[in-house]
Amino acid sequence: MTISRMPTLFLGHGSPMNVLEENRYTETWRRLGESLPRPQAIVAVSAHWYTRGTAVTAMERPKTIHDFGGFPQALFDTQYPAPGSPELAARLQQLLAPTPVLADRESWGLDHGSWGVLIKMYPQADIPVVQLSIDGTQPAQYHYALGRKLAALREQGVMIVASGNVVHNLRMARWQGDGSPYPWAESFNRYVRDNLRYQGDDHPLVNFMQHEGAALSNPTPEHYLPLLYVLGAWDGAEPISIPVDGIEMGSLSMLSVQVG
Repeated sequence: MTISRMPTLFLGHGSPMNVLEENRYTETWRRLGESLPRPQAIVAVSAHWYTRGTAVTAMERPKTIHDFGGFPQALFDTQYPAPGSPELAARLQQLLAPTPVLADRESWGLDHGSWGVLIKMYPQADIPVVQLSIDGTQPAQYHYALGRKLAALREQGVMIVASGNVVHNLRMARWQGDGSPYPWAESFNRYVRDNLRYQGDDHPLVNFMQHEGAALSNPTPEHYLPLLYVLGAWDGAEPISIPVDGIEMGSLSMLSVQVG
């Protein structure tokens, strides 16, 4: 059987309430799940597993983690019982060497950054998922380089689904009113869009803190860094598209990026 190269996705996940709601973002995720080649397995990279060192879930049945508070009980009752894949976790450990990757068999699972989008893409929860953590001690170039290594999995029927928000500043969110975007949020979001297809050294999206709006757009980097895994997995020739975009509450970008 011929396996086509899997696309790779960065999805702006936004509020956990997207799990319960239907809107243009969730409709886009659903459409991607229906239209893209069906993967044999998924490697998820979520902003919400931010660790010292790199780890991968290696259990047969990862738990659904409800890593949020103050939301309706229906959200906490929602489960995403996708199987894990210890075999894929072991492959990841080999592929990312010499970077040490801890096989996590009990402490983590699938957090809302991963299952919150996958539940819309693949609601049957019948595709094996492993989640790769983001090493918060490492610079942006490190994450981009790991994405380059992950690219090999795309030839083996594995889809990379990274999840975060390229603009993520909840302290300045406009919870009331029309939620119109801050100028710095629009500027940084446009900067990301404009540089997705950059080729060469000193990638502007790896060196993203050089942008004047970066510090306000990403007061901490964990929601931005998943994008670099997707950009690292690009072969330099494939199409890169934007399935959906938008800024919510003034300071939360829902930009999604598809490679391949």
